[in-house]
Amino acid sequence: MLTYALRRLAGALPTFLVIVALSFFLIRLAPGGPFDQQRRLPPAIEANLRRAYHLDEPLWLQFARYAGRLLHGDFGPSFKYHDFTVTELIWGGLPVSLTLGLGAIAIAAPAGVWLGLAAAMRRNSRLDHAAMTAAMTGIVVPSFVVAPLLSLAFGIYLGVLPVGGWRSWSSAVLPVVTLALPQIAVIARLTRASAIEALGSPFVRTARAKGLPERRIMLRHVLKPALLPVLSYLGPATAGILTGSVVVEQIFGIPGVGRYFVQGSLNRDYTLVMGVVVLYASLIILLNLAVDLLYRALDPKLARVP
Repeated sequence: MLTYALRRLAGALPTFLVIVALSFFLIRLAPGGPFDQQRRLPPAIEANLRRAYHLDEPLWLQFARYAGRLLHGDFGPSFKYHDFTVTELIWGGLPVSLTLGLGAIAIAAPAGVWLGLAAAMRRNSRLDHAAMTAAMTGIVVPSFVVAPLLSLAFGIYLGVLPVGGWRSWSSAVLPVVTLALPQIAVIARLTRASAIEALGSPFVRTARAKGLPERRIMLRHVLKPALLPVLSYLGPATAGILTGSVVVEQIFGIPGVGRYFVQGSLNRDYTLVMGVVVLYASLIILLNLAVDLLYRALDPKLARVP
């Protein structure tokens, strides 16, 4: 297992390098620069600023300098937050995004799996139709619609939850629910489809012929194959949520990684945007590796593949 994990990491390294290189050059090809939104500076001062941040060097030299820093875990200085490095900003916002993301996944995974299994057990029933209708609604309604509705209902009308800021555990309730609802919908649909396929398999028919209870059949014979597509989805979905939902953090005024990414993009803060991109790419690679390892643990056929 360890050899397989190391081989997968080595295979993912070129992909990671391509992502870093493309992001580095594309953001610098975008119109504008990190000092364009400031008050008009004298040419000499602007030239000194560009020299201080090595922006006067050729792009290939800037990339080589950035790659060298990245190897030492240094994301460089922020162009806008002069008192902080990009590493400090990301580590400051990451715990907030982790709290939101892990909370959303902790709610979405069991709720979506349970809903999908319940719908599969009662296929074409009212429960099935209601669950899949709710799931489709959760998928098509965007978070920037759900978040204001939840704030209006629970924050303004009922007054039981705060609608913004990051002061106590209650501040995380509405953002976590907003992030979890679409994930519940997707996981429920994936679980239902794979569970229905498993219910029609020969080993399930054999278990039923032996008189096993339906609940035991679902837990012992259907749950494991039903979880495989869910695991494939949870890898990139978890990475996306952990790095911060841009819309949700902006709406609720939460100082997470996603909010820094938006501000860095608007301010042309090259190093801040690159830091978030590198973090996101790293999480995608590591979580996909974790999904592959779980796949091999759940599927005996894959475990025998070298």
